[in-house]
Amino acid sequence: MNEKVNVNRAPDILPEPTLRRLPWYLAYLSTLKRAEVATISTTKIAEALDVDPSQIAKDLSFLGIRGKTRIGYNVDDLEQALRDYLGFDRSHNAVMMGVGSLGAALIADSGLHRYGLNIVAGVDINPNLVGTEISGVKIFHRERTARLVRDLNVKIGIIALPVEAAQEAADDLAAAGVRAIWNFTPSRIRVPEGVVISNTSIYSHLAVMYNRLSLIEQDGVK
Repeated sequence: MNEKVNVNRAPDILPEPTLRRLPWYLAYLSTLKRAEVATISTTKIAEALDVDPSQIAKDLSFLGIRGKTRIGYNVDDLEQALRDYLGFDRSHNAVMMGVGSLGAALIADSGLHRYGLNIVAGVDINPNLVGTEISGVKIFHRERTARLVRDLNVKIGIIALPVEAAQEAADDLAAAGVRAIWNFTPSRIRVPEGVVISNTSIYSHLAVMYNRLSLIEQDGVK
């Protein structure tokens, strides 16, 4: 009989590096589950993801998850425990602020829906976009933001606008009552207390990549 993963009440706030690693573990476990692998050890996870085994064990211990000695973790149970903790099996309604190339791509990304993000409406000021649909999601004018948040039970706002419009969009979302904002612009927006902000700047990641690439190329010339 497979031993069930023991999940006790996790701490209210996990360290952010741990939270960032948990989806890595989940993605790997989902791959193992599809391959019908029954159990997995910390060492094997570490080899696959290039993370120290002790770090993996510590990360999972924050959630109260323990494996079985000399056997490891039951893949199905651990994968489900991570999904439950991360909230990926719950639906979180979101509104997309800005439906240009990036916003439209995020709306069309079915992977986000599989991980619990349900984009229920798009907002833009472009008259060529307002009134249209992207992958079945209707696009509304910015002036409808507050009503959309209220009527569609929106808890999350996603900002994929030009930098100069980001703060104003964040202000609109906060005033409308959203509880979290996912910011895809390089602008460091300000939000009132009680609103969660998560910044994902593509440009920042590009800057890091270009810098590391330049160093590698310089080393190759020497």
